[in-house]
Amino acid sequence: MISLVIIMRLIGGFQYWEWLTFDLLLRLRPSESTDERIIIIGITEEDIKKAGTYPLSDQQIAELIKKLQQYKPRAIGLDIVRDISVEPGHQNLVKIFENSKNLIGVEKILSPTISKPPNLSTDKIGFVDILIDLDGRTRRSLLGSVKPENSQDYGFSFSLKLAELYLRKDGILLENGLKDAHAMRFNLVEIPRFFSQTGGYQKADNFGVQMLLNFRNNVNPFRRLSLDNIEQGNVNPEWLKDRVIIIGVTSPSIKDFVNTSAVQSSELPGQIYGVEFHGHVVSQIISAVEDQRPLIKSWNEIFEYLWLTVWGLLGLIISRFIASPRKGLLTILISSLSLVIISYLFLLYGWWIPLIPSLVVLGLNGILLASFFQYQRKVKTEIETRQLTIENAFTSIHNGPLQTLSNLLKGVRDKNIPEDSLLQELETLNQEIRSVGEYLKLDGLSKEETLRLVNGTKLDLNHPLHQLFYQVYTETLTRNLPNLITLKIKARSFEPIEDKHLNYQQKRELCQFLEESLCNIGKHANGVTRINATGQNKEDFYHLVIKDNGLNQFSNYQGRGTQQCQILAKNLGGEFKRESLSPKGTLCQLKWPLNPSYSISKKIRQILEQIKNFKLKS
Repeated sequence: MISLVIIMRLIGGFQYWEWLTFDLLLRLRPSESTDERIIIIGITEEDIKKAGTYPLSDQQIAELIKKLQQYKPRAIGLDIVRDISVEPGHQNLVKIFENSKNLIGVEKILSPTISKPPNLSTDKIGFVDILIDLDGRTRRSLLGSVKPENSQDYGFSFSLKLAELYLRKDGILLENGLKDAHAMRFNLVEIPRFFSQTGGYQKADNFGVQMLLNFRNNVNPFRRLSLDNIEQGNVNPEWLKDRVIIIGVTSPSIKDFVNTSAVQSSELPGQIYGVEFHGHVVSQIISAVEDQRPLIKSWNEIFEYLWLTVWGLLGLIISRFIASPRKGLLTILISSLSLVIISYLFLLYGWWIPLIPSLVVLGLNGILLASFFQYQRKVKTEIETRQLTIENAFTSIHNGPLQTLSNLLKGVRDKNIPEDSLLQELETLNQEIRSVGEYLKLDGLSKEETLRLVNGTKLDLNHPLHQLFYQVYTETLTRNLPNLITLKIKARSFEPIEDKHLNYQQKRELCQFLEESLCNIGKHANGVTRINATGQNKEDFYHLVIKDNGLNQFSNYQGRGTQQCQILAKNLGGEFKRESLSPKGTLCQLKWPLNPSYSISKKIRQILEQIKNFKLKS
């Protein structure tokens, strides 16, 4: 799943959604103040009607620039094409161009190209080309590029030229980057260069020097004045002094729009005027240098895909270890919300990190794989239930009918069993087999909190374990087993045990271990006169010990019963042993830790102590 999401992102499968999410998060940022350093002089519909024609004549533009220069702005940008003259007043405009050191005109270097004003020097020209993404929206700004018609001629953007003029008065010059020699830098502020894989982009055209746009989040990001306001003198001189003034069209009929959903517009939903767009770029550069406002950048690709992998693994962990579908879904929702908040906070500080692919991989692994794991758990539970049923059936048969059958076979071989006793034993065997069958049938329908002994007694596993041991001991020794006839001493003592960490199945298996051990004495310990069964708490372990003094044909052969005891000991984290006693008798012992976590830590401490002692000896 993680690999699939990474491949989908590499081929651009999430690009459109990452763009939309980027715009949305930018729009959801806290509102910013109006940038007073940028002034928009907008030629409105009313201005065009008053002039009587569009484009405005050279005379009108010359008079406008002349009046603006009286307010001593730092830079004036004329975002109006003047590749050909518009009489009357062309000569007056030429003089204004020649005498205005802080004036920047426009050209267009990408197809279709538009030439610069013929009487404006090259150093006073900036291109106004707009980069448009595949969804028709703009998120990047082209700052510098080789001009297609002349590979030796390198041009700078209109917005960059205006920002450079503004900052030059403060002694801050445009230079090459320090970390990236091809990037642009003002003082110590290096503008992050856009690459083909930056942020959510995949294989984008990154010709020239581009940067991601960090639009100023305000419905009115800049002060806007009309042509009529300037002509009538209805302005505060302080608004224009030492400012960047951009002259452009703000009339819907001219259709000089830029599509973007990253900012809210009071006039054009999903659009801003071209002159406003250039204002955003100028404001972004100046604010980064003077106010330390963050510029948008992204992680290295390796870190981005490590980030995706982390969220994919989180979804995998949630689906694997949270069994409840409701809890799993709630955890996924909380994790997704956390991811959105983290991405939003990163963007506030200028970092565009992968959100949509991370959400997708988290959802796929957390929700879709959860159904797989639910099915896996179901199958595993069914297998464990069947295995448990088989083991319970074996224990019931082994401790009951098989013991009786063994006694019968022994009696028949030794030819010392009367015919009436044989019939009685066969009847007993028949009843035991039938009772085991009935018990297994009912056990599948009943709760797991009960245990049935071979003699039919049912024990409630909710009782304390040491009490259950007493009941098993008492009930088992009442059975009609051949070697129990000679028994004279029955000693038992079971200390209380903290059994909260034991489940019902483990308590059942411990009781069955005690029952089988006692049955084996009744079956194999010839001439037994004493049975001693004890349960003691010693050294953080519980020791369950069964000893007898009978003559037993002890062998190292491990039957099914012995194997089950060893499995039980392993599951409990303990040990099982069976050994012959001298001069006669057998010992069966099962011990397990009272506190499994404490036992593990103790073993670790013992190992560390052994290592320490070894080093000291060395």
